[in-house]
Amino acid sequence: MNYPDYRPRRLRRTEGLRRLIRETRLSVDDFVYPLFVVPGSGVEKPISSLPGQFNYSVDKAVDAASRAADLGIPAVILFGVPEHKDAVGSEAWKDGGIVQKAIRAIKKARPNLVVMADACFCEYTDHGHCGILSNGELDNDASLENLARTVVSYAKAGVDVVAPSGMLDGFVTACRESLDEDGHEQIAIMAYSAKYASAYYGPFREAVQSTPSSGDRRGHQMDYGNVAEAVREASMDVAEGADIVMVKPALAYLDVIRAVSDEINMPVAAYNVSGEYAMIEAAAERGWIDRERIVLETLTGIRRAGADIIITYHALYAAQLLAKR
Repeated sequence: MNYPDYRPRRLRRTEGLRRLIRETRLSVDDFVYPLFVVPGSGVEKPISSLPGQFNYSVDKAVDAASRAADLGIPAVILFGVPEHKDAVGSEAWKDGGIVQKAIRAIKKARPNLVVMADACFCEYTDHGHCGILSNGELDNDASLENLARTVVSYAKAGVDVVAPSGMLDGFVTACRESLDEDGHEQIAIMAYSAKYASAYYGPFREAVQSTPSSGDRRGHQMDYGNVAEAVREASMDVAEGADIVMVKPALAYLDVIRAVSDEINMPVAAYNVSGEYAMIEAAAERGWIDRERIVLETLTGIRRAGADIIITYHALYAAQLLAKR
């Protein structure tokens, strides 16, 4: 039998050869670790649908952020669960709010760690929607006013990156203008540019108690059949002043990550969301999959699709795996 001169298997023969020609490389530098912050002290409450993840009081969040920093992870992103919720989510922009306290504490303990803060209201409103409701519908422009207050309060607390996530029209402009007017032009914006109305968010909603009391979020989050719309949204956010654009979720949207990455000459983040994490953990617990191999394969796949930044609950575990390589 005649074989071609080029035999691809020659360079697959050993691990050293495979490493030498690997096209996509996964690094701890790619990761952002999410942290859920709650009132109290000494709180480290397991989240049942997110095995290995916790609701942390500020002191424990500092410990968790320090563990991430010690593993070389460059950034954390904070989500707050306030003690009191109301119709407008007013706890979100209070100087003594739970996220503001966490920002100050983490930056004091680990000044070189990048601290990001999610800026949305679903965790803060008593109805679970991402802003102010008017006649049962999300009032886009009224919600923008409160978003502006929130990102400025995060900036005053010392945040490095604000991450508006409500998919409101004009949300990047509202953030950029309010930050700049208050003298925080150095604060970066990571826009949730293509955030889909997804069933993959279920465990997250348990973690922050943000399930809508009525209706759903399909009126402002994207339809999962659309790709061109994601590129348009990302382009609009860049024009409005975004420094990083995001696609969320990741695994069912690898084609969207690729399309946005090909079109937008800006850093692209992908959120490897709670449902994606939970599926891996549930299957691994039952022995159906090899956790170590599938975590690295999954995260590499997200990088291969074009993501520069991966927000993932597997950040600590993946960092430990990569350190052993």
